[in-house]
Order: sequence, then structure tokens, then C-alpha cells
Amino acid sequence: MGWTDERVEMLKKLWTDGLSASQIAAQLGGVTRNAVIGKVHRLGLSGRAKSPSSMGPRVRKPRASHSMRPRMRFHGNTALLPSMSPELDPDYDPLANIVPMGPRVSILELTEATCRWPIGDPGADDFCYCGSQTKAELPYCPYHARVAYQPLAERRRQRQAMRG
Repeated sequence: MGWTDERVEMLKKLWTDGLSASQIAAQLGGVTRNAVIGKVHRLGLSGRAKSPSSMGPRVRKPRASHSMRPRMRFHGNTALLPSMSPELDPDYDPLANIVPMGPRVSILELTEATCRWPIGDPGADDFCYCGSQTKAELPYCPYHARVAYQPLAERRRQRQAMRG
């Protein structure tokens, strides 16, 4: 349906009354919201009248204080751990965050129970694997598992800190 003089006048009236382009398109019929917006711009119509709900300043809801929300910190892949609380986890090892000085094994000495974290340059003669004892059927010792399975938010934070 085209833009007749009668439809253009109706468009101008509805626009100045503060109706949205979608509402105007629905009342006119046969035109889309985008067609109404295009016609308004071609006609050079100024801004619309404000609706009564948008006349006054917007009242913001008070936000909850950050100190009221409990802050949980997780290290490692939380999907693989049965419990994230050290006091509830019977297998919690307080020395797990210490960098292991494992036996440093070659690829031929790796087993299911040894950490497969690579150490050094694979092309160098002194290249080896951590070789420490693994836990919970993971390929790494507890220390390297925490390095390998970091939460996404922590990785993003570290990348942003490196960028400056």
C-alpha cells in the first residue's frame, strides 16, 4: 500500500502524539515499522511528544551492596571436583599449591599415575614431564591441574592484566 496524502497526514498526527513506529504501522496497516521510520525521516519530522511514563526522571532501584553477597572463589575445574570446600573435602591437600619438584620423567616413563605436564622446550635435550603422582584420574598432579583447569573468568582477568 502506498503513501497517500491522507495516510501521510495520519502518520504525522500519530507521530506527534508520541506513538511508536510499530504502533503507527499497526494503525495504518499495510506498512512495516521500517517503512514508517523511513517516511518520518524523509518528511523530516522532529522528535515526538513524550509519553507520560517517560516525562519524569527514571527512578533507579537500589542495588545490593557487594559486601552482602557471598564471594565464592574456585580454583581448578569445578566440574571434576566432588566438593569445592576444603574443610568438607576429605582428600584436601594443603600442600597442593606448592610447585612440585617431581621426578621429571621422559615420555617412555609416563604411566596413568604420573603427571603429564610438559616441562621445557620439546626440541631441547632436557625436555621432560612433571612425573608427580596424579589424583582423581586426571592427567596432571594437583598443582598442574589447577593451572590447566582455570575458571573462564580467571583466565579473562589474567589476559586483561597482561594487556595492561
